[in-house]
Amino acid sequence: MENKKTILITGANGQLGKEFGAIAPLYEDDFTFIFVSKQDLPINDFIALECFFDQNKIDFCINCAAYTAVDKAETEIELTYLINEKSVANLATLCYKYHTKLIHISTDYIFDGTATSPITEEQKTNPLGVYGASKLKGEEAAIQNNSFTLVIRTSWVYSSFGNNFVKTMVRLMNEKESINVVSDQIGRPTYARDLANTILEIINSWQDEFAGIYNFSNTGDAISWHDFACAIKESIESKCIVNPIPSFTYPTPAKRPSYSVLDTTKLETQFCISIPSWRDSLERCMQVMSN
Repeated sequence: MENKKTILITGANGQLGKEFGAIAPLYEDDFTFIFVSKQDLPINDFIALECFFDQNKIDFCINCAAYTAVDKAETEIELTYLINEKSVANLATLCYKYHTKLIHISTDYIFDGTATSPITEEQKTNPLGVYGASKLKGEEAAIQNNSFTLVIRTSWVYSSFGNNFVKTMVRLMNEKESINVVSDQIGRPTYARDLANTILEIINSWQDEFAGIYNFSNTGDAISWHDFACAIKESIESKCIVNPIPSFTYPTPAKRPSYSVLDTTKLETQFCISIPSWRDSLERCMQVMSN
């Protein structure tokens, strides 16, 4: 097909990158995918990156590469900013030079958790830790260096790939008679496969005026991590007891926002996209995990 678009996926070994890999065959009539890990293409290396863009005609770049070890980021500050800010600036600069549309993935951690109703794209940012601060700098670098950047902020991402809350809970519930889960942090989960499918839908109908910041998470009721754990327990029919605990009894090096519910109205309206509820998406992920 002559007008097939080429999509570069960075961070191919992460959970979102792997979800793109899983659904890519469904979109092969529309897109050619190039998947790169940090070993394949170090995006912190501007010269190597420019060489790559020079040799490959890339229509869209979806940047799934990120430093996401929230607690380790508090001590690995330089590395965190290298990946989450400087590398993003490199990508954005070269995407602009080579007429590539950039879609950059960001996070609810750019907010401080003091909101009491779903957070819109216009609300004031105030990250609590190094990870959130670096991701905010990454957003700014992406937009400043490429006016055709689309930033998607997401929250509580999980998948059948990689390490995440859902997989951890399933493992612990199979190993232990009881577990403790924080009950005073509120948000909405995001199934990475839904995010991947949504991004490809956006690309399919792309117009340059779509650039800007959007929120994405699954829809449904706002829940705590404890509520989410109970839904996972129900899904796998576990007998494990799930005890609710306050955050202060489980101290971590990095502070988490206590309220992370993202308002997804802008994305749903702009792109006429219906986002599945987190309960339905959890069940679909569980089916994938059990196959």
